[in-house]
Amino acid sequence: METKKFLLLLGFSLLLSSSNSSLEYEYYRGSCPQADHIISSTLRRIYDQNPAVAPAILRLVFHDCFVQGCDASVLLDGTDIMGSEKDTPPNQSLKGFDHVDTIKAELESVCPGVVSCADLLVMAARDSIILAGGPFYPVLTGRKDSNRAFPDISYELPSPMDDLPTNIARFATRGFTARETVGLLGAHSTGMIHCRFFEKRLYKFGGTDQPDPSMDADFAELLQSICNNTHSHSPSPSPSLSPSSPSSSKNHQEQAMKMDYEGTGSGFGTLYYRSLLQGRGILFVDQQLTAGEETASWVRQYASDVSLFHRDFGKAMMKLSSTNVLTGTNGNVRQICREVDSSLW
Repeated sequence: METKKFLLLLGFSLLLSSSNSSLEYEYYRGSCPQADHIISSTLRRIYDQNPAVAPAILRLVFHDCFVQGCDASVLLDGTDIMGSEKDTPPNQSLKGFDHVDTIKAELESVCPGVVSCADLLVMAARDSIILAGGPFYPVLTGRKDSNRAFPDISYELPSPMDDLPTNIARFATRGFTARETVGLLGAHSTGMIHCRFFEKRLYKFGGTDQPDPSMDADFAELLQSICNNTHSHSPSPSPSLSPSSPSSSKNHQEQAMKMDYEGTGSGFGTLYYRSLLQGRGILFVDQQLTAGEETASWVRQYASDVSLFHRDFGKAMMKLSSTNVLTGTNGNVRQICREVDSSLW
């Protein structure tokens, strides 16, 4: 495993050198050398009891980094003078905040006031991907936390009902190419998709009396059988790209489909792209990747070459986690990830 990590570090060297120069590999080697181990071991302990933590953390990091860079702003609770990103429609179904609190408490007990919540989230996301069967990739550290949230910008997050041009345009505003967009959406290889995020594809799609014609007919019937209790009862879905973690709720609105519905052994990325080629993508935004020549080409390549997908996915995640971050004196280190130090107001 160490040899593999070393080779990956060499392979990603050009990307690392072109990333934010204020970030570095093993930033905490002097101030908190145990940080990586504390995060990975605590996350593993949580995962052994609740595997839903992996997609939950992965979703949190995407919703954090896509908005204003990886600054842990998505973790902040609202106050009398500041709104919270958590309360916006794209983020209302986010989970995992309590798990972040647990990991942060472990860090603070060993290295108080040292490791930022932003770095915690990025490192935990990398480890969550590994736990879900995905690839290892190097993580640069040295991010600082924001002292404010950005609820207004949260509305720029991709929506599960975005068509291909809209989706490509949203990612382009963050500097991602079509290839990188297709790769990042491979994160939908794990987690649960609640029916409210795709039921519009199943009934009277586009003003017709039929399901979405891009969906395989047998698959549409399967999803209808799972979601029939939610139809005509659920509200319109809140915009949100990433899959949710499983919920124990008995509420009819929580009916859901597993992203890895053929089993976790099918491989991170393998089932997702193969399913799109078969018209069995669950979200409209996912299936739309086959609607364009360039994106469909990458879907085919990733479906047939999981190693290529893993390399591209790792590089795209590194780019996502290193763009537009706070470093040095431009941010702070929160001791409680939900709260901003009152002295900063």
